Amino acid sequence: MFLIRQTTVDDASTLLKLAKMVHFINLPADPDIIRTKIVRSRKSFAGKADSDREREFMFVIQDTETGNVIGTSSIVSVVSWPGHPHTYFQVRKREHYSDDLQTGQVHTTLEFGTDETGPSEIGGLILGPSYRGHKDKLGMQLSLVRFHFIGLNRRWFADRILAEMMGPLTPDSRNLLWEYLGRRFINLSFTEADRFCQRSKEFITSLFPKGEIYLSLLPPEARNLVGRVGSETEPAKRLLERIGFSYEGRIDPFDAGPYLEANVDDISLVNTTKSVTLKGTGTKFSSVGFVSTHGAAGFRAMRCGFDESADGVSIPAEVADLLGAKPGDSIGLTPLPSSKPKTPDNKSADERAASSSSPEAVR
Repeated sequence: MFLIRQTTVDDASTLLKLAKMVHFINLPADPDIIRTKIVRSRKSFAGKADSDREREFMFVIQDTETGNVIGTSSIVSVVSWPGHPHTYFQVRKREHYSDDLQTGQVHTTLEFGTDETGPSEIGGLILGPSYRGHKDKLGMQLSLVRFHFIGLNRRWFADRILAEMMGPLTPDSRNLLWEYLGRRFINLSFTEADRFCQRSKEFITSLFPKGEIYLSLLPPEARNLVGRVGSETEPAKRLLERIGFSYEGRIDPFDAGPYLEANVDDISLVNTTKSVTLKGTGTKFSSVGFVSTHGAAGFRAMRCGFDESADGVSIPAEVADLLGAKPGDSIGLTPLPSSKPKTPDNKSADERAASSSSPEAVR
């Protein structure tokens, strides 16, 4: 079985190993930054964040049989504010027509922009390679549990939420759009510039050009990256689009990956999340969903079968034990679409047949 919980200081070395697998701005492979994020996350889960701007939640998924942490994901409550903008390129189409030649062209342009309105952001989703494609869809669990948590703690999050999807990188972690465009104005490597964003974004707003940039001036291998994602990120993108996220023409100014966004209150998983009473345990269930507790051991959640009635819900005994939940306790519940729920001794045919890759790479 697999338990999703808040991260602890003991997870730091594992998170560093996971961070080295992909190139993430919100989970860089830097032990000092990771430790800082863990401390910030612990305070956030405890409701003791120094400010909205410091509120960040890091989740890990743990194999209960081995005790190994095998993946992570996160939510940032506020990603921008006055003086600390969220940056992007706005993608537009421009039509030019000549009456004399009786012909014209459509050009794609990029224009640098900033947003200080303070949306929330999901990101940092990484799953260990040996668990990708698992029948329990562990990457999907790591992604969707964040909306379960948002639904239980709506006051901590903005009305709008972003997901920065990672664009394609070369095998040596370079990005061709950055090489042909960004580096012409900021003389740093892609990795150096991306990591410097952890300290300040002033250099981006000061050095990037103002006004529209015509992509026709760039070689095809660079302009063809605009709004695209890497192959490992495609499942994550499709998953978010299915639950209400959409691409609004804004891309990352470093790797050209698309920014997806949604109104939090339009996400069904958030709307259907609620607190319920645990009435007991059982072995056969009609529904499947996330259940969670948030007590002395911190936030803990699992995907499992459940039955709901007027006086509460019943869940598998093993799940209740792992969550530390007893009859009469208040627990979080988010129903998930499923025709056949999983029980401890009966996994659905849908799960046995599942072989698609888990979402793995949200920036």
